[in-house]
Amino acid sequence: MPQLRVRGISAEQMAAVSTDLVQEMGQICECGEDNFTIDVFHVTSVFGGRTVETYPFIEVAWFERGKEIRDRLAACITKHVQSQEIAEVEVAFTVYREEEYYVNGLPCG
Repeated sequence: MPQLRVRGISAEQMAAVSTDLVQEMGQICECGEDNFTIDVFHVTSVFGGRTVETYPFIEVAWFERGKEIRDRLAACITKHVQSQEIAEVEVAFTVYREEEYYVNGLPCG
């Protein structure tokens, strides 16, 4: 945790930035690098009766850490993704509540 769910960006592009990205995210969130997962999904987008390029979008699923950390994390992710010559990317956060999140059948909160 946090989990990044990526679409519209290739696995190769994310792999190229993953080491530095995860290291910086660990510093921002003050947690170990092994807490992060990055999953790249192949998505086929359609519009106007044809397939189109999928817009670069990253969803961060996490336990809320406050606006300052959220802003810093979004800026960090954007910086690393844009280093791959991707002009625009959107980052959105999905918040899990600890009492509703279970690991091996046991609640975290």
